[in-house]
This record gives sequence, C-alpha cells and structure tokens, in this order.
Amino acid sequence: MPTFSNPVLAGSRPDPSVCRVGEDFYLVTSSFAYYPGLPVHHSRDLVDWRPLGHVVDRPSQVSLTGLDVSDGLWAATVRHHEGTFYVVVTLARGRRGSTTYLFTASDPAGPWSDPVALDAEGIDPSLFFDDDGRCWFTACRDAAEPEVTGPGELWLRELDLDTLELTGPVHALWYGALRGAWVEAPHLYKRDGVYHLIAAEGGTEHHHAVTAARADSVTGPYTTDPRSPLLTHRHRGAAEPIHNVGHVDLVDTPAGETWAVALGIRPTEGTHTLGREVFLVPVEWTDRGPVFAPETGRVGLSERRPAGLASAPAVPDGPVRDDFAGGSLDPEWSSLRGPVDHLVSPDSAEGGLTIRLSPELLTSTGTPAFIARPQQHLRMRAATRVRLTAPAPTQEAGLVVFQNDRRHATLALTVGSDGTLRVVLTAVEAGTATRLAAVPVTVSEVVLAVDSDESAYTFHVEDDSRTTVGSVERPFFSTERAGGFVGVHLGLYGTSGTGEGEARVRWFEYAPSLAGNDG
Repeated sequence: MPTFSNPVLAGSRPDPSVCRVGEDFYLVTSSFAYYPGLPVHHSRDLVDWRPLGHVVDRPSQVSLTGLDVSDGLWAATVRHHEGTFYVVVTLARGRRGSTTYLFTASDPAGPWSDPVALDAEGIDPSLFFDDDGRCWFTACRDAAEPEVTGPGELWLRELDLDTLELTGPVHALWYGALRGAWVEAPHLYKRDGVYHLIAAEGGTEHHHAVTAARADSVTGPYTTDPRSPLLTHRHRGAAEPIHNVGHVDLVDTPAGETWAVALGIRPTEGTHTLGREVFLVPVEWTDRGPVFAPETGRVGLSERRPAGLASAPAVPDGPVRDDFAGGSLDPEWSSLRGPVDHLVSPDSAEGGLTIRLSPELLTSTGTPAFIARPQQHLRMRAATRVRLTAPAPTQEAGLVVFQNDRRHATLALTVGSDGTLRVVLTAVEAGTATRLAAVPVTVSEVVLAVDSDESAYTFHVEDDSRTTVGSVERPFFSTERAGGFVGVHLGLYGTSGTGEGEARVRWFEYAPSLAGNDG
C-alpha cells in the first residue's frame, strides 16, 4: 500500500484550513507578523503541497506595523462557494483578537480582495455553507459566565453573502467538552442531516485535543460527543515523535474519503524549533460521528496515501539553491510586517540580491531589511554568499537564525573601527545582543553557513578556508524557551547605523542533512 510521510507541510505553518474544488485542494495557514500574509498552498493529492500565493500581499489590506512576531494574522479558514473563495481571519494584538477580516477571490492564487471587517469578537473564525445556500459564521470568545459554563464559548451568526455583513441573532453554541479548558478552532460540518461541531481544547501545547459536539439544527442545541477528546497525544509519553496535536479541518476527496489536516510539533528532548507543522490524518464517519485515525487512534509519521488521488511528481529532498534570478522572490520568502521591495531586490538580469542596509534593527517591531523562510528539517545546512559593497564601520549583513525579534542569532560580515573585515556571531536574548565570537577575514565576499542538529546550530565562514565561528545550543531557539507561536526562520539581513551602504547576496542554499534526518 502506498504511504506518505508526515508532516505534509514541514516548518512553521500552523492552524491549517483546507477546502476542495473539483480535483484541487487549497490550504491556508497562519502567518502572524510575517509578510506577505496567509500563505495559500495547492495540492492534487493532499500530500504534496506547492505554494500558490498569499491572501495578504498588499500593505493596504492589513497593517502589521508594530506587532509582536507572534501576533498578527491568526488561524484563518478557507472555504469555496459558487465560484468564490472566502477566507476569514483574526488580526491579533497583544495575544488577543483585535479585528476579524473577510477576504474573497475568484482565483485562490490571487488577487484577493481588500478585507471586510466583520462585527465579530474573539478568534479562530470559520464559515459553513449549508445546503440551503445560507452561510454561517462561527468563532470562539470568552464566555459570559465562565464560572458556570467554563472559560470559552463557541458562537454563531449568519453571514449575508450579498452585503458580507453578519446579520440576525447571535447563537451561543457550545462551551466545550473539557470544562476548565478554553474551547477554540470551531468548524461546522454536515453529515446525513446532522451538524457536527469540531473544536480544539487544552491550548495549542501539550494538552491540545480535538473535541466535538452535534446537533439537528445549525443553531443548536449542541450535545457534547461523549468520546471527546477524539484525537490527542496528551496521553502519549516523551518518546512519541509528534506532540501538541489539534486544530483540525476536514475535507472530502473525490473518491469519498475524509481526511483531516491538523497541527502538531516534533520535539527533541522536550523542545521544538521547527514550529507547528501540518499533519494529514484519515477520518472515518460512523453513526457516532467522525473517527480520527481509525486504525491507530494517533497521528503517525507514516500513513497510507489517500485513495484515488494521483500522486504529484516527487520533489527530491535535497539542496535547494536560490540565485534570485527572475526578478522576484520565491513565495517561501517572507519579510516582517510589510514589504521590503525598497530594501531587498533581486536582479532580474544577473541574478543575485541587493540588500540596502537599513537602520531598522531585527530587534525592532518595524520592517527591517530582512527576508526569511521556515526551517523545515531538524538537521540541515543553510548557506549564503555575501559581499559588502564599500564596507564601512556600523555596516553588517549576513545570515540570521530567527526565532523572534527578541531571540535570534546572526552571523554577519562587518567592519571594525580599524577598517578590518571580520565575521561576527551574535546572539540576541530578551532583546539584548551578546557577541559570541569574531573571526577576521581577508576578503569582502564570503560564504556564511549554519548547520543544525539535535544539539546545536553551528556557524561557519568560508573564504580561502572553512572556519567554525561558534555555536548556539538548539533549545535556545525553541518555542519552549522563546514563548509565542512561531518556529525558526532562516534568512538574510542587513543593517547600518547610518542607513547607508549595500550588501550583495549571490545565492542562498538550504539543504537537509539526509543521513538519519527525522524531518
């Protein structure tokens, strides 16, 4: 029986939502303060996903200025109805829902509309299109009487598809199956005339779990599925390779199967650096409701492939070198809080990338001269060839292992006050920078590289020879140490105290270390 490997989308791509149109599947994940926002992926087999574009690709759509890296665009839902794609999402500030937006498009690759702000509180919005054509909006919010019902409440209101406004009464649907836990991530599905409300409880960490309720009417009353939690790894031991499983969305295939996309993490010795990733889980419908992973009851690193779906051509899991030819960045690259076209520009004629050095630091909540892509493998190597043009003191450019603005490490080509070139390794913790090591170099163009494994990120410089500059322990970059909701991103940056100067990047290469690599 053909199988696939989980996760199906590795690296920091949490809160997956999926829909199908004909033979095509579309997936949207959270992007937080990264820009462009809300990446859209496409697949024909639910296993191999290709980046298609972004819902938010114009700064006029949503302002992310000043936001913490783990705030921003949270937990979108994507749906399709009568030729139109819909995405609803929450903009979070200070770890709380601030504004709920609705976007539409005729093509999931874009362009997507300017957003419509909905009169909705809370987070994790979703849409459900009923058989009669009516559309229902659901979300989660603080309960009005937490001492009676529990802390969280799932609620519902109708969405007028002509005006794109919420209308009619608000219905409180459900307070969760696990009292004392905040209920979130609601999605509605209809099966054989029964409405199934699937949710997440226990938070997005170790106690994460999928729970459910059902009703004969879309507005309720909903009765808790007594089997809840229907899917969780909270009871598994430390040796379990996948933890924090939850936040599912279901989709039916043309062959009549149902599959769920779920988030999960792959920890190493109790900490994880890759962030929350997308896992694919089979679902079987019974008279009692959905059964997740019916053969095992758990999310596995290997699973049978969905039936009746043609597999996409295999993409070798080997080195990928981006020489930035073509004049635009690959969709995997992101900046922080806004576009950096004025700071980071590919050369369509010669290839390579020019970084205009900016006074905006990586520790700021602005938009520095910085682009990055998610780390997808625990064991990997990232490298880049960088040159400083007319180098001067206060200028630096190079490679960054970025967890957030207050926790990251840089390996930079820079110039000392005496005019000598050097490569400096710096770690930033709680916003405070500590220089760990410095290596003199004789040329203004060098290869900067980082290797990661279970224990550390080790940094190197290559000019005439290869020199190890230093290392930072892997847990330093973990979510458990840093907090927040994001995984490590690997990128390029450039800063200058005067705001002057340029760096030239000839290429960036990412290569998984395949020998024994679990990711």
